[in-house]
Amino acid sequence: MKIIVITIVSFLALSCSNKPTLQKYFVENTENKDFIALDVSPSILKVDEMSLSESEEKALETFDKMNIIAFKKDSINEVKLNDEVTKVKSILKGEEYQQLMRFGSSKQGAAIYFIGEDDDIDEFVVYVNNATSGFALVRILGDNMNPNDVMTLFEIMRKSKVDLDQLKPLEGILK
Repeated sequence: MKIIVITIVSFLALSCSNKPTLQKYFVENTENKDFIALDVSPSILKVDEMSLSESEEKALETFDKMNIIAFKKDSINEVKLNDEVTKVKSILKGEEYQQLMRFGSSKQGAAIYFIGEDDDIDEFVVYVNNATSGFALVRILGDNMNPNDVMTLFEIMRKSKVDLDQLKPLEGILK
């Protein structure tokens, strides 16, 4: 019995770590007035009206949801923006996040990260930064995704009649 209690306490101590994660970052800032937070379900894609290929259907099956959080820069919160960018970059440099690609510059650019193995990815993260308007983080959550699945999802989004009203709050953040 003592071993079971020690095992449970050890597990709880490890899982309640104070180590920053993107999930904690999203939760902590969802209600913050400087941020815009959205949860996007697969229903935004309106794929019922589309005929999907087998690979598109497979990619769609791996997709659970997207969490988006964006910080909109204004004349008052520039220092806070820099602090938040530092926090996000610190989290993304953690050992669980692997960078897939990066493009642009320090003033305007994007990077894609993932958690998992190449053929068994549970989370993709897209970080977009624009020095004049703010930044956004997009967490694409799913099961057994791979880079091709995410690229296929982006292609489905491009082709579908996305319900843009769900994304209206992001308008102007990263123009």
